[in-house]
Amino acid sequence: MDIRVIRSKRKTVAIQVKGANDVVVRAPYRMPNREIQEFVEKNMDWILKNLEKMAAEKKEEEEIIPLTEEEVRGLADKACKVIPERVKHFAPIVGVTYGRITIRNQKTRWGSCSSKGNLNFNVGLMMAPPEVLDYVVVHELCHRLEMNHSPKFWAKVGSIIPDYKIHEKWLKNNGREIIKKIRFK
Repeated sequence: MDIRVIRSKRKTVAIQVKGANDVVVRAPYRMPNREIQEFVEKNMDWILKNLEKMAAEKKEEEEIIPLTEEEVRGLADKACKVIPERVKHFAPIVGVTYGRITIRNQKTRWGSCSSKGNLNFNVGLMMAPPEVLDYVVVHELCHRLEMNHSPKFWAKVGSIIPDYKIHEKWLKNNGREIIKKIRFK
């Protein structure tokens, strides 16, 4: 395993597992090498557990067969019909208006809302259960009221989708696979 030490103005030491065989220790400039080594040794179980987890995730990802460009276009066509209807349904419930709706093949986001009220949604939502899609739509529409993730924002989301945490968890557990599938070669 490669362990890289990056020193900076920080006040504490931290460990990052960045890849299947890549560990970064971030430490203050003045911390002695001996203390860094002791910190690494003390946290070796955590490091090994996370390296193992990353290796398993990488193996799983390699087994995912990406959709063809044509299949992704088909999902996008479907999204262009389905998502605007869901936005139209939920906007009055949330009590907001919205601007343009765009469907994209994004690597990291399921949706976003601009300050002008334009909404962007990931084509991969067409591979999620309908209730997960509805959660993302409501989440973005609630940003028309609160452009943050404050308690007030989450209260509004929860007033419309009381079990939203289940849908968040579904995206966390299944989202990586969907993103990999829609990244056609």
